[in-house]
Amino acid sequence: MASAAEQLAANLNFGAFAKADALKKRIWFTLGALIVYRLGTYIPLPGINPEALASAFNNQQSGILGLFNMFSGGAVGRMAIFALGIMPYISASIIIQLMTSIIPSLDALKKEGEAGRKIINQYTRYGTVLLAVVQAYGISVGLEGGTNIVIDPGLFFRITAVLTLTGGTMFLMWLGEQITSRGIGNGISLIIFAGIVANLPHALAGMLELSRQGAMPVWVILLVTVVAVAAILFIVFMERAQRRLIIQYPKRQVGNRMFQGESSHLPLKLNTSGVIPPIFASSLLLLPATIANFSQGKGPGWFNGVVALLGHGTILYMALYAAMIVFFAFFYTAIVFNPTDTADNLKKHGGFIPGIRPGQRTAEYIDYVLTRITLLGAIYLVIVCLLPEFLISATHVPFYFGGTSLLIVVNVTMDTVSQVQGHLLAHQYEGLVKKSKLKGKRR
Repeated sequence: MASAAEQLAANLNFGAFAKADALKKRIWFTLGALIVYRLGTYIPLPGINPEALASAFNNQQSGILGLFNMFSGGAVGRMAIFALGIMPYISASIIIQLMTSIIPSLDALKKEGEAGRKIINQYTRYGTVLLAVVQAYGISVGLEGGTNIVIDPGLFFRITAVLTLTGGTMFLMWLGEQITSRGIGNGISLIIFAGIVANLPHALAGMLELSRQGAMPVWVILLVTVVAVAAILFIVFMERAQRRLIIQYPKRQVGNRMFQGESSHLPLKLNTSGVIPPIFASSLLLLPATIANFSQGKGPGWFNGVVALLGHGTILYMALYAAMIVFFAFFYTAIVFNPTDTADNLKKHGGFIPGIRPGQRTAEYIDYVLTRITLLGAIYLVIVCLLPEFLISATHVPFYFGGTSLLIVVNVTMDTVSQVQGHLLAHQYEGLVKKSKLKGKRR
């Protein structure tokens, strides 16, 4: 069976793609949904003065607003109806995951299968609405605090802004779910991916314009290109890296027949936490700068000193960024992967790791291996995220070339390609089944 699957995978080509009508419909649906998303990032929030907003945002795009603007495809800078983007949903998902590991009732729901997952997904949606309302209200108050940004400040504007921004986030959440079910999958990830990629041409054009004006040497552009290509290859290699633990199943007897024991493997990804550690670390480190920009330097002296020390590209910023990436890599891995549950499931199904006792000893061994590969994964994230930071601080390359954006773009691209290959394989299997049925009828 495995060899047949490998043979089918080797035969995947444009000819097979041309015959897969269902896959083409899924791709067209996904592209249409992403176009709708991009159009929404240009529809402005009612009651906003665009010129005053652009002037205010230019002074604050080095903070956390710049990071959110990258994830929202420029919607924050234009204060569009999708300005909140999909980030409240991601934050709610992470909070629910944290609560699942703390609250026993949620943990029990998680183990109930599909019915439990539906209830947890519903809680995530409620959390998304709550976070979106809070963030939207904060944005409306912040906009009113700016100079001439809001045309008619007051309660009506705040209500309008909260309803519009919250509705935009809920629509994006629904759109992501539609892409997952009716498109090629990974709907939420593709929406973030589309937001980042949409701004890359503008960033490239700006870099080339600086080179044309003589403000940026040609060798800097070549260096950035080489580093970007090398970083992409490195990310692809590390994201595919796994530590496979051999799982052995004992012999079993069914009736008078004895079946030989099977062997399988438990894949442990080198980077289990994905892109969460850099996103969390960036958000926390850029928060003081954002607060300082909003307060326009009127805060306490000690706070302004902290902001100066945590300036983008400083040694302290780089050191804290690396330390927080390592911390969140271990923290998030501990949340999403439970060695004890994995060991219990293996024991229930009769599986064991050769040379390791089932149960507690297996859980300890999995935790031992996971800790060491997570350290390697954390070091990999630090390298990928800090190398572009050094380039940004030294050459003033646009923000979109950061390590976080590269990680997201490469990861989503790899996942999308895998989804397309999966649909092609399913199409070829269906073709083989139909051919076998036709042969059976002829006989």
